[in-house]
Amino acid sequence: MQVRHGFPYQPTALAFDPVQKILAIGTRTGAIRILGRPGVDCYCQHESGAAVLQLQFLINEGALVSAGSDDVLHLWNLRQKRPAILHSLKFNRERITYCHLPFQSKWLYVGTERGNTHIVNIESFILSGYVIMWNKAIELSTKTHPGPVVHLSDSPRDEGKLLIGYENGTVVLWDLKSKRAELRVYYDEAIHSIDWHHEGKQFMCSHSDGSLTLWNLKSPSRPFQTTVPHGKSQREGRKSESCKPILKVEYKTCRNSEPFIIFSGGLSYDKACRRPSLTIMHGKAITVLEMDHPIVEFLTLCETPYPNEFQEPYAVVVLLEKDLIVVDLTQSNFPIFENPYPMDIHESPVTCTAYFADCPPDLILVLYSIGVKHKKQGYSNKEWPISGGAWNLGTQTYPEIIITGHADGSIKFWDASAITLQMLYKLKTSKVFEKQKVGEGKQTCEIVEEDPYAIQMIYWCPESRVFCVSGVSAYVIIYKFSRHEITTEIVSLEVRLQYDVEDIITPEPETSPPFPDLSSQLPSRSLSGSTNTVASEGITRDSIPCLNVKTRPVRMPPGYQAELVIQLVWVDGEPPQQITSLAVNSAYGIVAFGNCNGLVVVDFIQKTVLLSMGTIDLYRSSDLYQRQPRSPRKNKQFIADNFCMRGLSNFYPDLTKRIRTSYQSLTELNDSPVPLELERCKSPTSDHVNGHCTSPTSQSCSSGKRLSSADVTKVNRWGPGRPPFRKAQSAACMEISLPVTTEENRENSYNRSRSSSISSIDKDSKEAITALHFMESFARKNDSVISPCLFVGTSLGMVLIISLNLPSADEQRFTEPVMVLPSGTFLSLKGAVLTFSCMDRTGTLMQPPYEVWRDSSHVDENEKSWRRKLVMNSPSLSQEIGDHQYTIICSEKQAKVFSLPSQTCLYVHNITETSFILQADVVVMCNSVCLACFCANGHIMIMSLPSLRPMLDVNYLPLTDMRIARTFCFTNEGQALYLVSPTEIQRLTYSQEMCDNLQEMLGDLFTPIETPEAQNRGFLKGLFGGSGQTFDREELFGEASAGKASRSLAQHIPGPGGIEGMKGAAGGVMGELTRARIALDERGQRLGELEEKTAGMMTSAEAFSKHAHELMLKYKDKKWYQF
Repeated sequence: MQVRHGFPYQPTALAFDPVQKILAIGTRTGAIRILGRPGVDCYCQHESGAAVLQLQFLINEGALVSAGSDDVLHLWNLRQKRPAILHSLKFNRERITYCHLPFQSKWLYVGTERGNTHIVNIESFILSGYVIMWNKAIELSTKTHPGPVVHLSDSPRDEGKLLIGYENGTVVLWDLKSKRAELRVYYDEAIHSIDWHHEGKQFMCSHSDGSLTLWNLKSPSRPFQTTVPHGKSQREGRKSESCKPILKVEYKTCRNSEPFIIFSGGLSYDKACRRPSLTIMHGKAITVLEMDHPIVEFLTLCETPYPNEFQEPYAVVVLLEKDLIVVDLTQSNFPIFENPYPMDIHESPVTCTAYFADCPPDLILVLYSIGVKHKKQGYSNKEWPISGGAWNLGTQTYPEIIITGHADGSIKFWDASAITLQMLYKLKTSKVFEKQKVGEGKQTCEIVEEDPYAIQMIYWCPESRVFCVSGVSAYVIIYKFSRHEITTEIVSLEVRLQYDVEDIITPEPETSPPFPDLSSQLPSRSLSGSTNTVASEGITRDSIPCLNVKTRPVRMPPGYQAELVIQLVWVDGEPPQQITSLAVNSAYGIVAFGNCNGLVVVDFIQKTVLLSMGTIDLYRSSDLYQRQPRSPRKNKQFIADNFCMRGLSNFYPDLTKRIRTSYQSLTELNDSPVPLELERCKSPTSDHVNGHCTSPTSQSCSSGKRLSSADVTKVNRWGPGRPPFRKAQSAACMEISLPVTTEENRENSYNRSRSSSISSIDKDSKEAITALHFMESFARKNDSVISPCLFVGTSLGMVLIISLNLPSADEQRFTEPVMVLPSGTFLSLKGAVLTFSCMDRTGTLMQPPYEVWRDSSHVDENEKSWRRKLVMNSPSLSQEIGDHQYTIICSEKQAKVFSLPSQTCLYVHNITETSFILQADVVVMCNSVCLACFCANGHIMIMSLPSLRPMLDVNYLPLTDMRIARTFCFTNEGQALYLVSPTEIQRLTYSQEMCDNLQEMLGDLFTPIETPEAQNRGFLKGLFGGSGQTFDREELFGEASAGKASRSLAQHIPGPGGIEGMKGAAGGVMGELTRARIALDERGQRLGELEEKTAGMMTSAEAFSKHAHELMLKYKDKKWYQF
């Protein structure tokens, strides 16, 4: 089951039901979103994927007609929670351009590109034999074809008159009964739209020269009025200046004021910089509302559905390319309504996501109370006008939070409880840094050309409320939550992290210790941000961060406040590599992150760096001071400007067609692939984008020497703790290789799982840190007591355990140093390591320890008595000899379960051979612990733990876009999400229990509402207002009088709506059926009791009747005086 949130991507059409008060939006991808009151949000999709040209509601009938670019009409049934298609009608010889369905009519008018107008019966979805041919409509009035039909509408005064607008400027009022044109109107400018005055005596047209023409039916020879609203005034007798086309106009009347004329476009050509606008003309007042995005469509919401009454408009719904706004027409300043839907997910492009189910219950309220203080003001004080449908909370709900990271450095927290989505709180990480001035961002540009604050990874502990993010400019920010505002300086650390393979290949023995003077080698605490300045031209950049942290005291509002900023700095003229893994533990007070160079561990309580080490050095023995020193650098590396997504080039070989995407293409609202014809690297087997190396598992591009076979031999002899160097099964790069159509290459893509970055490993390679996890575990094989550990996974499938030695007393944690050193324990898998988790011997999932949140503002008052409250979640250790813990490790190829402390591999499961895992996580579902995996070939696989027995393998969604790989994430209770388009989030569930619960929570699109009665027209209006009330469409368009349409013209296709409707209704009312069954049982019980009472009363009545009869016989023959 799927639920979709956000703004419909690439919208094309808009429709509104004024009685049900629901809104429908069609898109270029064939999707339809139907919106009502908050909680009523339905998504449905045309199977063909054709763009939606137009939507028409059957007003207050619970049905919708959609017209697609494939010239197919569909009738959707909205009287069920999941709309389904009842009928389809495929036009074979003509293309559909416009549709019109009169109110309370079952006959749909369809205009075509050829200029003809056809009529469709909505009930049977069969074409009528009645056709209005274009040549009969215009007769001999024009010598050329009038063009496609751009407008159809029946006259408000007489339903037997149909107004047909053609593109070239011709308008025909067609008499349906007499089958002839009653009048014709000609204008020398193309027509874009037409709208009637409610009395049916006038209509208004919008034209391509920015003009509006008002026509009177009594004098059709020329316009009654012509205006160019935004044109410059000209002298009398001269034609007004042409403006941009007015794409649509609506002419709405009011009983107590001047009519509203609302149109889009029409601005003067000399105002090229003006944004798209909507113009509202009310009397002599003209208001221009500028929009942030181009206008796709707009609709005026009116009080009545009847076209022949005063319309009384109260709002305008404006559909933009990337937004939906509603303007309040009842107030003179035309404010907009506050949108209750999450339409601003894409306000800045989404770069990463995180999904948390079953959060602490108070978190949502706390985040909302903080975020509501920063909401925008100036909205209309009236209720949201799109208020249709019904929505009920399900029987099983729990707090859910979705976090989205964006390209501008902002973080958004969303309440995702039930099936709704509402923004709670917004955090701007860019406020930590100084604003970059023009010309000062050159060091950042070498990592990413734009969006230097883009969020790359998110780590959040809901229990401790510690929040951590990493950005594309190689920084990590740790936030702590507080309900009180503070003003303080931002603490920052600068870390040098470098590592070269060649440094280890040719070591030069020296006597200097591996950790030189900490003041010069390890970063120190800095309260003033970056203390270095950008090097001048010709000078090698060194120890310079990509961004400058603010040096002055900063006011931090309530909410998340920056605790520490950690930045990787330039090293010998080379920019820092982007961060590929991140983990935080609030109980330990430690944050760890890594990239393709190595690992950094920082104590964010004492604000000190504990470890900054190249990946290869982690394989050394536990005595760090015995490792070989490194030789001076011999060459420079290019930078890896990518997201380091693991394994994406494995899936297809080098023979296939390549589409490579840089970081910029991932943040744009554009699905088009970036052409890649740039191969600037000297190594023909390494992956590059725009001249930069894109794989953290492969060595950076080298202008110096290449490894020989002898060098590789030296590599295999690195130190006693270093395992033999082997070819990796992963490729942590941002490349998609799509297969060509030949069967031979497709077979090769499955037989040869070897990425281009793998081939470069034979020569010179780097090993990236791809996964980190804190836990209470056994660091070494002979350990008998658990201790704090950091599990480190690499792109070569190696797992290393780092031992953390923390002060035993809580008071000493703030002063005593923390010891961090590799334990010498190594585990291995195939492919890059993706995730870790732990279970105790009973099969219960062990959560990492955490610190219970307490507001730091209250700590200062009672600092002496305050102690950190830690929840350790340690496994139960018995006196029996044996293992006490299971460790689950999943890579992009396989999963393994190890028993600790013996380090015995208990279970192995090779998940895929021909593809690779994009995302894996250990989740809790139905009180069981499972391993959930999403594969690049589209499969979602669920395995039991610790046995790794496959439980589910479903082909859901193949990897077609990097956005899916970047944003797909699992959470508990069998749920997951990903960014299905640049503007929409797709939530899905693979749990039957959750599916049943969500089905019950789906909103009802149709609710029984009585259609409002038409206003009394009065005697005179009924006498002189035309014959519309006596018009019988059935008699005119039915088969008996109009005959059958040609079979070759259109083909009727029965829809699956009947069967699906029954299934949807059955699933949708399951809860209602259960409650009805209980009510029936109770009613039956009461009926039984009533039946018993009735039987007793009948017995009493029979006895009474018997006694009465006997009494009657006794006194039958007696006279009155005998009594």
